[in-house]
Amino acid sequence: MVVFDGHEYLTEEERRLQEDRQRTKYWKKWGPYIAERQWATGRSTRPTVYCWHFLTCCYVVREDYSADGDAWSHFTHDMARSRAYRWGEDGIAGVCDTHGWQNIAFAFWNEKDPFLKERLFGLSNPQGNHGESIKEAHFHLDNTPTHSYMKFLYKYPQREFPYQDLLDTNASRTKEDPEYQLLDTGIFAQDRYWDIFIETAKEDDDPDELLFRVTAWNRGPERAPLHIIPHVWFRNTWAWGREPPENKPVIGYYAENMMKSRHHRLGERYVLFSPSPGVGPSGEDVEPELLFTENDTNFELLYGGKNESPYVKDAFHRYIVEGERSAVNPKRKGTKAAAWFVFNEGGGVAPGECAVVRFRFSRKPETYLDEEEFDDIIDRRREEADDFYYHISPLPLADDLRNIQRQAFAGMLWCKQHYLFIWDEWANGDPNQPPPPAGRKNIRNAAWKHMHCDDILSMPDSWEYPFFAAWDTAFHCITLAMIDPEFAKKQLDLLTREWYCHPNGQIPAYEWNFSDVNPPVHAWATFRVFKIERKLYGRQDLDFLERVFQKLLLNFTWWVNRKDVEGKNVFEGGFLGLDNIGLFNRSEPLPTGGTLEQADSTGWMAFYCLCMLNIALELAKHRRIYEDIASKFFEHFILISDAMTFRMGQKDEKSLWNDEDGFYYDAISWGGPWIQQLPVRSLVGLIPLYATLTLEPELINRLPTFKKRVEWFMANKCDVAERTMHSIRKRGKGDRILLSLVNKERLIKILKRMLDEDEFLSPHGIRSLSKYHKEHPYSMEVNGQVFKVGYVPGDSDSGLFGGNSNWRGPIWLCVNFLLVESLQRFYLFFGQDLKVECPVGSGEYMHLGHVSEEIQHRLQHLFARGDDGRRSINGGNDILDFDPHWRDYLWFYEFFDGDTGRGLGATHQCGWTGLIARMIHDTGVNCRLPQTPRTPRAGMSHYFDDILHRHLGGRRDAQTPNIRSPVLSPTSSGVRLRRSSTSRSLAARSDFSSCTSLNGVLSSGDDRSSVVGSSHPGDDDDDQDEEENGGVTPGIGGAGEVRRGSVNPAWMTDPERVRRRQEAERHLHLYITQQLERVRAERGMEDEVDEFETLP
Repeated sequence: MVVFDGHEYLTEEERRLQEDRQRTKYWKKWGPYIAERQWATGRSTRPTVYCWHFLTCCYVVREDYSADGDAWSHFTHDMARSRAYRWGEDGIAGVCDTHGWQNIAFAFWNEKDPFLKERLFGLSNPQGNHGESIKEAHFHLDNTPTHSYMKFLYKYPQREFPYQDLLDTNASRTKEDPEYQLLDTGIFAQDRYWDIFIETAKEDDDPDELLFRVTAWNRGPERAPLHIIPHVWFRNTWAWGREPPENKPVIGYYAENMMKSRHHRLGERYVLFSPSPGVGPSGEDVEPELLFTENDTNFELLYGGKNESPYVKDAFHRYIVEGERSAVNPKRKGTKAAAWFVFNEGGGVAPGECAVVRFRFSRKPETYLDEEEFDDIIDRRREEADDFYYHISPLPLADDLRNIQRQAFAGMLWCKQHYLFIWDEWANGDPNQPPPPAGRKNIRNAAWKHMHCDDILSMPDSWEYPFFAAWDTAFHCITLAMIDPEFAKKQLDLLTREWYCHPNGQIPAYEWNFSDVNPPVHAWATFRVFKIERKLYGRQDLDFLERVFQKLLLNFTWWVNRKDVEGKNVFEGGFLGLDNIGLFNRSEPLPTGGTLEQADSTGWMAFYCLCMLNIALELAKHRRIYEDIASKFFEHFILISDAMTFRMGQKDEKSLWNDEDGFYYDAISWGGPWIQQLPVRSLVGLIPLYATLTLEPELINRLPTFKKRVEWFMANKCDVAERTMHSIRKRGKGDRILLSLVNKERLIKILKRMLDEDEFLSPHGIRSLSKYHKEHPYSMEVNGQVFKVGYVPGDSDSGLFGGNSNWRGPIWLCVNFLLVESLQRFYLFFGQDLKVECPVGSGEYMHLGHVSEEIQHRLQHLFARGDDGRRSINGGNDILDFDPHWRDYLWFYEFFDGDTGRGLGATHQCGWTGLIARMIHDTGVNCRLPQTPRTPRAGMSHYFDDILHRHLGGRRDAQTPNIRSPVLSPTSSGVRLRRSSTSRSLAARSDFSSCTSLNGVLSSGDDRSSVVGSSHPGDDDDDQDEEENGGVTPGIGGAGEVRRGSVNPAWMTDPERVRRRQEAERHLHLYITQQLERVRAERGMEDEVDEFETLP
């Protein structure tokens, strides 16, 4: 529970999280765990040609069973509708269980497209001029940690989808051209499209009861037809010869508008569809037609083979689009089913009207769906989501910032996916399939035979990166810890467990090559998650901290042994997640010969040392034995710090630091004194700033063994200590000790470049490469080949590393986030005694706390509207900026143009770009609005008074918090959500007038304008309620029972819960007042030391 003013109060969502954590109810069993893309490397259930090919791009290696590794052509988007997957499933707004056995997703047809819209379309890596790229318009609008409420928006064109135009136009473009996106095709002209909102909710007290509501609004000027086809199916686990035939699941007809499914692990489930209100002149309800087939490959279509059954995966497409009536099973059973709703009477849905589909996924064999109760439940879950997120960030935020934060949280949760990979089965093949080529095991991931993954993981992007990446995961967990610490901890723990982490201690990088090397940020994320949970929720999970720390000791040893082969404390590392940032491909041998000594790799290791030191000191407060380990990391950091500047202790020797330029550079070493720096001003030279830590004097005094060792080192290694530590003897603010790779002089020199708008500082954050290189590119000729690095603020101009990312100028939130934290640590030591000009040349000097705040505000302005009503991420697109049905929805891009802030790369990279939610939480309250002066504190006085007044007078009362938003709560003024003719009248309902509209428009009279619009914890958690072995949990009532719902949340009918809530509101009010006073007094940084360091 979130703790305010020392008072604990559980919102309904926090209550569910508590029940899940305590394992009394498995609220996370069903969630949005279906990938948005599984195609582009699938395996068919047929002998085929095998191949391998090395290409660094983002496809799903699990599904690659080809001979040359060209996974994109081996399993195309066209094949996906006819070919069964081996390792997962995909769909639109999909929901499944934690093992991906049973799946629910949605398909649509506009009577113009050549095939059903069952999955999201995008270009493969060879097809895109900047690599793979989704070509759709969908948004993750809302989601809660237990997935008790979820909302997804898909914008579906009414004209024929421009598949070929997207392929042809992008193929004609060069690396220097921008990508050709769906919006560029004109397909949305005249608003001829559908806004399809898909909502999912869970019952009040039953996590196995799921309600789905699809609301499709016709935005166009004319009537238009629409087919809505919800799918329910089982992942194909039977075709590979690894399960007995009797375990094959089945879905079949049960009653009118109702299906029944059976799975040997999940038991029996029922899917009940309600008739939909008619859209034509007759006013007759739209009854669904239930369709059934098998989730098996269509061998006959794809390979000219023979199907074991005539009913195969693509049956619904053939039945609906092609009119092939024999495609579906007349016996009405199979492993894949759908309900076909047709809204085309009289030309279809009228302009401004909607089609509505409701259905329930249940253990109960009830044959009647009460639509009024159904809608009430969804409304309650939405209101509970509002309440939950308000308590996460209760301070008064600009409505636009609260919208951005809410959608960032939603995107993080929609990017949770079921990840299945078992190396032995993948490498050796399946009993019912031909063996893979003999060389398969020795080409990729050959050393990772222990990998056995069957978990819910946080993915970097729901479509482009449907697999984990180790350092991405670490950043994800910072934001996730704010709303679901248990899931965040589970992610960090999993990657260090023996079925992921290599026996030698290496953490797997990502699916394409587990043996690649990502930056070592796991220890930092582990400690930050521990601290966030303790601060926000009042829980201190020392078992988690100690458990992961012990595994990280193995990983740290792996780094030292493998990446510092000469024992010099100067590290190599390869590309380290920064793709094309260097002059050479840093993952391959240098064309010059020699070894690349990397400033970033060495900086990362110094940072790793300090993070491990922080954890060891925290654990030492409870177990004194960890003082010895803390001493080890203290001394190791000092040695790394010394090596970065004084490689061999000789006078005038060259190192990674260039004193004349005031910057760190990579260097080529040929052994001994032979070293050549590569003077490229890039993020590589800023990363050493990460390695910063302040030691609290009270903590040192509390740990006598550690204190004694520090004092011994100061006395006996004083030459090393004095030249590498900022100050051992001279203390900083609060009598703190500073451990840092850079002393004050170097810090000032680096910041002079970093805060120069002609170098690193952009209007939207810190660039990855200095703008200096726009006019002064650095090049080197080697054996007749010229290697060059120049400033490229947008998409990559080369195909290096797949060409779909760029570290030569754009802004990346993850590395900015670490820079911000480093500046805050420096401020804890220097306080107001150190001020720097920011921006350089402005004449305005700030202490480093304000500099960190300034960078965060610039990053927030990537997303926030400016004076002109535009968002920088939208790149000047009028539809995205101004259209009322687009302007409140956001894409969370992978990176951003270093000059304009335009969003680039993957569009749903809510992983590390979701860090913006944390920045808004920390500094959004004083983030300057478009009308306020440029610097955050210059406009503080008038802004604070205004925001305090609006907050204290803005909330209506404790029972109706003023927190709902238009995007996530859709019901429009004067527009009621239509129900079928079997539903009771809504005439007596009074709550619609105060709600926002289902089409995303605020109701009249509502002055609110803010936005809204894993595996179970533990190692053996996933099977806690899957032991039915086919048994059925009886329903509360008999078939056809009619239950009446209540509009009011359950807590409002319980006097004691009302009293507790009112008491909590009083504490919350006091907390907000105190926090706002703290902001006004600028005490923020001083009070946040517990966020970063170990305190006594």
